[in-house]
Amino acid sequence: MAAPGSGQLAERAAALGATVHAMRCGPYSSGSKTLTDMARFAAEAPRLAREIRGLVSRYGADLIYVNGPRLLPAAALAVGNAAPQGPRVLFHSHSLLSGLARRVAGRSLAMLCAAMVASCRFVAVPLLPYSGDRGIRVVYNGVRRISLPSRPRAADEFRIGVIGRISPEKGQADFLRAARVLHDSARQCRFVVCGAPLFSDPAARRYCTELDQLAEDLPVEFAGWTEHVEGVLATLDLLVVPSAAIDATPRVVLEAFAAGVPVVALASGGIPEIVEHGVTGFLVEERSPEALAFAIRDLLREPHLLREAAEKARAKARTEFSLERYRAEMIETIETTLAI
Repeated sequence: MAAPGSGQLAERAAALGATVHAMRCGPYSSGSKTLTDMARFAAEAPRLAREIRGLVSRYGADLIYVNGPRLLPAAALAVGNAAPQGPRVLFHSHSLLSGLARRVAGRSLAMLCAAMVASCRFVAVPLLPYSGDRGIRVVYNGVRRISLPSRPRAADEFRIGVIGRISPEKGQADFLRAARVLHDSARQCRFVVCGAPLFSDPAARRYCTELDQLAEDLPVEFAGWTEHVEGVLATLDLLVVPSAAIDATPRVVLEAFAAGVPVVALASGGIPEIVEHGVTGFLVEERSPEALAFAIRDLLREPHLLREAAEKARAKARTEFSLERYRAEMIETIETTLAI
């Protein structure tokens, strides 16, 4: 495995017996990329291509699994000219690619004659023009089973949370605006924001300051970052997912399913592919804090609907969104790619 840096991914892979190579890639800004990011990206590509070519040669690789778009151009420079006699390439797309990023990725995919797998249809559709007659397989994420400890529920308290990277695309600001609307009519509600910025850049700091201001005089707890999401889910009566329109299928939705925590989400990106409205969760079509607040308020008046949806979602997580199902489908995808 070759991956940037030497963080937890590398540590866990090594613990499982994988040979791990650290690759220097980035860092880049979160979200929209700056001119500095693009210049660094272009300058790094030839060096990364040499590293990839060396690893392919050293290990006699039959397949290269590219788990994201950043290394696609380098992979294309490394082995694109060898296709189709060279190693097969499987590209895994987890997020929406648009604009220049999609064009660069598309050119690289064409050079590599790459097979593709996507985390949802929302992510797959923009890449279809580059898939040839192979198409793109969709494999939804899987999560392990989560058993939450029972906790006493205060009759006068209902805890509502949002979990994820602190970033505008994750919608924490809209969550807090909805919390203010909801607080006026549902004083029993308490609000939790769990997460931290991915990068310490000025934009992230400004967004955190905005969240602090929006939370002023509200019963809001900022829980910070955690690696153990089940600990936060255990404290919640409802998970809200106010993601922007570009988000794919947030893993936290499936984790809430597995934990039996009801979900209310904006009907954004790939979320409607995994949340069936009124069955496994509740979707809010209008993208406004007021619509989100009113949807939650209405559900508070019919708590049995939340309980029923949570139970159905938990059952679905055990079958359609299990870790075992995910592993089996990904192994089948890799084997199919090798057989092309």
